[in-house]
Amino acid sequence: MQPKVKKNLLTTSAHIGLLIASAFFLVPFLWMVSTSLKPVTQIFTYPPEFIPNPFQWSNYIEATEYIPFFTYLSNTAIITVLSTIGVMLSCPLVAYSFAKLEWTGRNTMFIITIAVMMIPMQVTMIPLFLLFNKVGWVGTPLPLIVPAFFGVPFSIFLMRQFFMGLPNTLRDAAKIDGASEFRIYWQIMLPLAKPAVLAVGLFQFMNVWTDFIGPLLYLTDESQYTLSLGLQQFQSQKGTEWGLMMAVSTMMTLPIIILFFFMQRTFIQGITFSGIK
Repeated sequence: MQPKVKKNLLTTSAHIGLLIASAFFLVPFLWMVSTSLKPVTQIFTYPPEFIPNPFQWSNYIEATEYIPFFTYLSNTAIITVLSTIGVMLSCPLVAYSFAKLEWTGRNTMFIITIAVMMIPMQVTMIPLFLLFNKVGWVGTPLPLIVPAFFGVPFSIFLMRQFFMGLPNTLRDAAKIDGASEFRIYWQIMLPLAKPAVLAVGLFQFMNVWTDFIGPLLYLTDESQYTLSLGLQQFQSQKGTEWGLMMAVSTMMTLPIIILFFFMQRTFIQGITFSGIK
């Protein structure tokens, strides 16, 4: 077999494999959207009908009436946006220090940061709860927001890999021109790291938007609930009404899909340029 034909065959096989794999992820989402638009009598019909007939848009209206959906949506948006801003401000700064600055104990601190990333959340859950309870933050969204402003280990690692790929000549030239270290970071390095910064921001947005354990631990007032807690509450009350439950699930999932759809190129650039395989 000629090398060119072999290469084309391998490429075609890879594309077919990726299409099949993507179908496994896409079909459940499409089923969720389809079910959210079906009347109750059509959900469990056999053989199953994928396209609703008729489209029951009232499921979405009824779903928002059973729970204070828009209150939960605004709570989720506020927590997610603030924590994402925190990560996008803190992680590049810490990562730049690990990658470009020389200071005593730098490598040791980086190893500790990576080690923290390996610790399961279940190990730190109780100590963090006791700490936040002692400072009076339990019952407020602060435990879900403030830690992000001190960095996230994986995001710091990803940003460090990106900064290490930037040539030191840029920093040296700026120093010769009399630029301070912070000015070098803010006006030269950080703009070049935009793809990686947006990538870690997207990671944080998705993690916080779908987080269930954090809000469950720290939020005690229903008026502060996020969408993940609202969905669990809806399931406990109306779990048998699949059309309404899928409508709530669709409304919760859609913002992440839309955000990723518009930012996928930047996201891929950030991961690729950071050397994460």
